[in-house]
Amino acid sequence: MPHFDLPLDRLRAYRSDATEPDDFDAFWEKTLSEAREHDLDARFESVDVPLTAVDVFDVTFAGFGGHPVKGWLILPAGTTAPLPTVVEYIGYGGGRGLPHMHLIWAAAGFAHFVMDTRGQGSSGRAGGETPDPVGSGPSFPGYMTRGIEDPHDYYYRRLFTDAVRAVEAARSHPLVDAGRVAAVGVSQGGGITLAVGGLVPDLAAIAPDVPFLCDFPRATTLTERHPYREIALYLKARRGGEEQVFRTLSYFDGVHFAARGRAPALFSAALEDQTCPPSTVFAAFNAYAGKGRAMEVYSFNDHEGGGPYQQDVQLRWLPQYLTG
Repeated sequence: MPHFDLPLDRLRAYRSDATEPDDFDAFWEKTLSEAREHDLDARFESVDVPLTAVDVFDVTFAGFGGHPVKGWLILPAGTTAPLPTVVEYIGYGGGRGLPHMHLIWAAAGFAHFVMDTRGQGSSGRAGGETPDPVGSGPSFPGYMTRGIEDPHDYYYRRLFTDAVRAVEAARSHPLVDAGRVAAVGVSQGGGITLAVGGLVPDLAAIAPDVPFLCDFPRATTLTERHPYREIALYLKARRGGEEQVFRTLSYFDGVHFAARGRAPALFSAALEDQTCPPSTVFAAFNAYAGKGRAMEVYSFNDHEGGGPYQQDVQLRWLPQYLTG
C-alpha cells in the first residue's frame, strides 16, 4: 500500500482536533484512587523454565476493581541487586505468552515486567491468562466498543488502570529499582504506554511504537482496517450514536495523555500504516509535553513498522535514561 495519509512535512506539523473533556484529570484521578482502595497484593512465584540466562517469576497483582492480572517478571540469572526495569504492554488481541518470548530486555541487563491483557490473548502469537469479569452492553466483536456507551464502563478504563497498577507491582519487587522504570509497547501496547506516561508522572522514559488508540476522530474516518473499524461498524448499526461514542473515546485518547507526558519519549511511525495511520501517531507525538522526545519514521512499512530495527534503536536509546 503506497502512502495514503499526509506527506511527512505536514505530519510533522499536524495537530489533532480531538476535544479533551473538561473533567479528564478528575476522571482519571478518581479511577486510580478507586483502584488503589484494593490491596495491590503483588505476588511473584518462581517458575522453572528451560532457560539458563534468566530467572522468571509468574506475577499476579490486583488491577482495576481488584481483579487479578497476570504477568511475567524476567531477570538476568542470579540478579542480587535492584535493576532498572522495562514494563511492557502487549498488542491487540495478544496475551503475555510464554517467558522465552520476552528475553531481549533481560539480555540487555534490565529487569523486564510483561503485563498480560485482560480479556485478550485469544489471537496473535500466544495466549493470555487474565479474564475480564466485567460485562458491557451491545458491542461489535473485538474490544473497541465494549462499554463504549459510558466512559466509566469502557473496556480501556479497566485496561489502562491495570497498566498503571502493573508499574506499581513491578516497583514493589525488591530486585526492581523503583526510581528507574520505563514503559514500552507496540500498537495497542504503544497506546497503553502513552496512557501510562500521562498517568504516572515519574517514569524514566517511555517508548510507544506505532501506537494505537490515538486521535480517534481522525482514525475512525481515515482507515478501513480493524481495530478502528470496529467503532465505525458499531455506529453503522446505531445511527445517531456518534456524539456519545466520541465523548467516551475522548477520555482514552493518546493525544490527551501525551499532553500530560513528562518522561523522555521515543516514538515510531510507519508511513504506509493503515492500522494506526501515521497522522494519528504524529498527533500524539506533536502533543507530547515531555522533553527529549524523538520520532523514528519508517517510510515504506505498514503496521509492522521498524520491527527489529526499532528494537535496536530502543536498545541504544533507553540506557541513557535507565543507567545514566
